[in-house]
Amino acid sequence: MKFVDEATLFVIAGNGGSGCVSFRREKYVPRGGPDGGDGGDGGSVFLVGRGGLSTLADFRVTRKFKAGNGEQGAGRNRTGKSGDDLTVDVPCGTHVYERDTGELIGDITVDQQRLLVAAGGHGGKGNTRFKSSTNRAPRRSTPGTPCERRSLRLELTVLADTGLLGMPNAGKSTLIRAVSAARPKVADYPFTTLYPNLGVVAVEAYRSFVMADVPGLIGGAAEGAGLGTRFLKHLDRTRVLLHLVDIAPAPGTSDPVDDARAILAELEHFSSELAQRERWLVLNKIDLLSEAEVAAAEQRLTAALAWSGPLYRISALTGEGTARLTGDVMNRIEELDAAAASADQSA
Repeated sequence: MKFVDEATLFVIAGNGGSGCVSFRREKYVPRGGPDGGDGGDGGSVFLVGRGGLSTLADFRVTRKFKAGNGEQGAGRNRTGKSGDDLTVDVPCGTHVYERDTGELIGDITVDQQRLLVAAGGHGGKGNTRFKSSTNRAPRRSTPGTPCERRSLRLELTVLADTGLLGMPNAGKSTLIRAVSAARPKVADYPFTTLYPNLGVVAVEAYRSFVMADVPGLIGGAAEGAGLGTRFLKHLDRTRVLLHLVDIAPAPGTSDPVDDARAILAELEHFSSELAQRERWLVLNKIDLLSEAEVAAAEQRLTAALAWSGPLYRISALTGEGTARLTGDVMNRIEELDAAAASADQSA
């Protein structure tokens, strides 16, 4: 299924039912008094996170959702039936915005999380509610209150621990295929990845993390070149970025230093916060060069970028170096988890 990461929809809750004006009518019971019941509450609309969903494609067809109205009250103090709530399933990682104002209503991140997006109206009061010692036969009731109506914009951000960053054909899809069960398209032309892919990397029993492969960037992506930068938002939730660089490009096609600088420029242009995210440099396609050529390319790249962070040499095609890379990523994620848990306990 084609990946869809944005959708719009219109949600309508249920109106509250009106209260009833009624009087008790029984043989041998004169002036039985008021017995009009209250109206039922209208149903509300909730968005619910579902772990098995990974796309917003369902909202291409159905975009309007309405909960049930509350029923009117009745005599004999019978309250009207409340309208049924409506739940709408969305993938985990969905941001929910008010379409007109752009206000963030909520962020659905875990399975079964519920978010109220449109509240139902309250039922009106029947005339029983208005009886008193001075008004024993009230002929007054109130209507139910109207429901909320909202136009929403949903934006899906994939949930991953680490994300792959790089130029088209840097080997991102090949790497995620090599270390996980994900099977994105791989070909010898640019932009074979047209939408994000997720893969679960199992390092060993009970130790795994989620890796995200997003479409490649090129220089000028922020101005719309290539596929633009719209998919970079899917790296917002990642904790470690793996910057893949092709150190063995075809002669005359590109330069690894220029490619790396272009990625950094587009990253900074898109989000200064994302540009400051922990990032590891991964030199890919070492199987195409000799050891001396790899060392020379590494020295040239690190000097040009003034790089002092983590650096790895791998061949995504043959698997060389990938076990060490994924093992270190797993260790780092566990360190970050432990630090976050410690901070929560301190707070």
